[in-house]
Amino acid sequence: MSVAVQLDRTELASVDETIGAQADLLSSQLQAMSEALFPPSSQKVLRRFTSGEAAKLIGVSDSTLRKMTLAGEGPQPQTTSNGRRLYTLSDINAIRRFLAQSTRGRDALEFVPHRRPHEHLQVLAVTNFKGGSGKTTTSAHLAQYLALQGYRVLAIDLDPQASLSALLGVLPEVDVGSNQTLYAAIRYDEEKRPLADVIRSTYFDGLDLVPGNLELMEFEHTTPRALTAGNSTGGTIFFARIAAALDEVAERYDVVVIDCPPQLGFLTLSGLCASTSMVVTVHPQMLDVSSMSQFLLMTRDLLGVVKEAGGDLKYDFVRYLLTRFEPQDAPQTKVAALLRNLFDDHVLTNPMVKSAAVSDAGLTKQTLYEIGRENLTRSTYDRAMESLDAVNAEIESLIRKAWGRP
Repeated sequence: MSVAVQLDRTELASVDETIGAQADLLSSQLQAMSEALFPPSSQKVLRRFTSGEAAKLIGVSDSTLRKMTLAGEGPQPQTTSNGRRLYTLSDINAIRRFLAQSTRGRDALEFVPHRRPHEHLQVLAVTNFKGGSGKTTTSAHLAQYLALQGYRVLAIDLDPQASLSALLGVLPEVDVGSNQTLYAAIRYDEEKRPLADVIRSTYFDGLDLVPGNLELMEFEHTTPRALTAGNSTGGTIFFARIAAALDEVAERYDVVVIDCPPQLGFLTLSGLCASTSMVVTVHPQMLDVSSMSQFLLMTRDLLGVVKEAGGDLKYDFVRYLLTRFEPQDAPQTKVAALLRNLFDDHVLTNPMVKSAAVSDAGLTKQTLYEIGRENLTRSTYDRAMESLDAVNAEIESLIRKAWGRP
């Protein structure tokens, strides 16, 4: 029986049955496509980096890496038949640690930028009220960029749709079971677990993940009941629960990147209250800006209530990031100019330019940092990477400034 006939027949059923049938159909098709790209026995593996890429990431010359290889210092790269040296991200981080201990005249932080004891954990929420603003793409690329620079990063998927988890190689419907999301660490009953129990390593050395799935919606349902009953389990009110969970693992990380849901519920509020900084993604079109205006007004009102209840809302920075920006599009340019006039330095200098390279990488659930230059049109890839690196480097500089670093 054809799919079309199946769907026609469901029109005779009730709407919940119709939607359920279509959801099952789409889910099974997506799973089949995913298994074709990534068989169940396989796991995502990060590509190796050329010696030129590795040298740039570490902050040394290619000749320095060559000398280290000849001297047998540090991890030895894979050498191809034509003599190219290839390094894993784990190799690169090992070389960073080696150079931090052995190089004279340069601060160890230049190679291993981990936060020092007096520097607070940087928790960065990526958020917006409107879907399609590039929130998850921004979160994934920022988390991976920071890991590539040598930071210890925890990515938290707070969105029940769990797109960030899928991008990082964890399929929400297949790989994430009951009580294996952040909800496990912030729930109100006896099944509550330590956050460390649900953190997963990823194929990116230095980047861990707390995956998401539809289970996260339970927090939206159980929180009103807990508030009504006056029960906050151990004295932790809902908006402080994510912060309390992060305190348990804070010493393991430098930066936490939270991909927030595209709505202002208890999850988002708890995520914002746990954060030390916020990036609001906005597509520079008037409808999106109008939606963002409503988001900001609602956020102000809700956070005001949280503040009155004792919530600590001190942020190191709040920035607006223009996403999917097309410089040749006159209306977008006007909207971008409007935002810069209104918010001045609160708008990041660098926009994330719209690029087919990001879309092409997304077809195979990859990011630009994973896919490699040789797999896309090089000029398109280079333009996208230039924009992406500029945005992420600007955010990194804000994090460093919050720590008091140059």
